[in-house]
Amino acid sequence: MSFIKSHPARIYAVLVAALALVVHYVPELPSALILGLAAAVLGTGEAVQRTEDRKTTAAGGDSGAGA
Repeated sequence: MSFIKSHPARIYAVLVAALALVVHYVPELPSALILGLAAAVLGTGEAVQRTEDRKTTAAGGDSGAGA
């Protein structure tokens, strides 16, 4: 569990790459399923970004948000 909290951006990147490979190699997947997964990926990306911003702020840096 601590790995997930420490490296959410890395996990997100691997999941997005895996999704792209699945979509490429399994063309018979319904487009509605692909679009739903894409929406979930975008929502997860927002959560990952907020987590990274909190980590930067806690470390005393400026995340650049709102600049």
